[in-house]
Amino acid sequence: MSDLTADAVATGHLGNPAGNPAAPGGGRTVASAVPPALVARLAAGITVTGEPGVVETVAPLTGERLASLAQSTPADVEAAFLLARRAQPAWAALPVRRRAAVLLRFHDLLIKRQDEVLDLVQAETGKARLHAFEEVMAVAMAARHYGRAAHGYLRDKRHGGALPVLTHAIEARRPKGVIGHISPWNYPLELSVGDALPAFVAGNAVVNKPDTQTALTALWARELLVEAGLPADLWQIVVGDGPVIGPAVVEHADYVSFTGSTRTGRDVAQRAAARLVGASLELGGKNAMLVLADADLDRAAAGAVRACFSSAGQLCISVERLMVHRSVADAFLEKFAERTRNLRLGGGLAYGADMGSLVSARQLDATTRHVDEAVKAGATVLAGGRARPDLGPFFYEPTILDGVTPEMAVCAEETFGPVVSVYRFDTEDQAVAAANATPYGLNSSVWTRDPRRGRAVAARLRTGTVNVNEAYGAAYGSVASPMGGMGDSGLGRRHGAEGILRFTEAQTIATQRLIPIAPSFGLDDRQFASVMTGGLRVLKALRIK
Repeated sequence: MSDLTADAVATGHLGNPAGNPAAPGGGRTVASAVPPALVARLAAGITVTGEPGVVETVAPLTGERLASLAQSTPADVEAAFLLARRAQPAWAALPVRRRAAVLLRFHDLLIKRQDEVLDLVQAETGKARLHAFEEVMAVAMAARHYGRAAHGYLRDKRHGGALPVLTHAIEARRPKGVIGHISPWNYPLELSVGDALPAFVAGNAVVNKPDTQTALTALWARELLVEAGLPADLWQIVVGDGPVIGPAVVEHADYVSFTGSTRTGRDVAQRAAARLVGASLELGGKNAMLVLADADLDRAAAGAVRACFSSAGQLCISVERLMVHRSVADAFLEKFAERTRNLRLGGGLAYGADMGSLVSARQLDATTRHVDEAVKAGATVLAGGRARPDLGPFFYEPTILDGVTPEMAVCAEETFGPVVSVYRFDTEDQAVAAANATPYGLNSSVWTRDPRRGRAVAARLRTGTVNVNEAYGAAYGSVASPMGGMGDSGLGRRHGAEGILRFTEAQTIATQRLIPIAPSFGLDDRQFASVMTGGLRVLKALRIK
């Protein structure tokens, strides 16, 4: 191996790099990138009253203290909703294009100042900078899309009335009010502001509870959006323990947007249902990648690395089950394992590392448990399979497991770490059945040289998104198209029309002209029914919808 450069850090199996592995790149450290003054400025955006408790967060790359943050209480959540509710009517009264202009200004500010938030995302999550950039890219695309398309999604739509010509019916869209938005730690920019943007442009206010570990990123996004023209009270951020603050958010919300585990999602759905408010939930996944017999194996192997190990596998739509046609399995696995072994692991706040750290000891423990239990039960490690404390407290090598059987936890449980299990199949029917043999249904991936064949296989997969010859970015990045899960992977969709209309109430306004829909002009009830019966037959014959 050549000498390490400033941006390229140690390869997984080649031992401890010289110097501080958590801070390559000219000595830039988490502490210098996230100084106390920045933390204090951002933390001022947390809604708190009285004397709050304080919680400390840890930088996954080094294990050092990152920030001390005030903790909101249920009373603070109530206060946040009150402030948001007062600000919302004036915002909703603005023309859609005025609201959309804020998103377009935010888009430009985000691109211009992306290095600031890339540092924050890396500091709070431990992911590689390229994977942090995926969040910037996703949010910019969502801001551009809804900034341009919101007017079309939200404009009044005319429909056929009860009586053609005589009834004028329109469908209007009204904001829900104040959205309760609970966002996770793994994609702290994309899953906080990225999901809030359509809610704002639809005329709503938002009370957001980000995960405490990644609250600084959400607070930074709020600061930038306010700079772009969003009224400050319209986006309230509360920080606190999930089991305490989460239910308080649901209790006051007019609609709930939640991304997280399936277990917690069920609780959120039950609480929302008890109040008769709607909810959209993006939950867990056990996503499959299918490599068909005619796949381009080099392209598929490169795609598998992205599919399995982006953000150290801490991605709801990442692949944890790899299904390969038996005729090409050995050749494919040789290429995939070689690429995986050569990935550069590192914790620098610069581009160059292929994979970063897990976010916490909890994620490291879960990953380690799945791998160790599988190996003990007979699985074979083709690459990786061990923690890397020489790089940082929560690093774990990208790992490929062969010979995984149903009784192993890694077979069915979501690992949410850099681990993928390999399975072989002989027919496409077997592959489709195996891919669908899970209660989850979030994302999947199909690899073949024949795009038509790939789309045909994709249509048989029970997942909300399917990517043909790509890992996950093709579907997720198509922001005009809906994205979400089936089964235990959730309810509702982000992106596209569904991604913004979920934050609205549909209202029909119908105006009747000339005559009522009732007996008139001297007709009695029987005569009116006879006339209307004839009219119904005519409307069907004329193919009136």
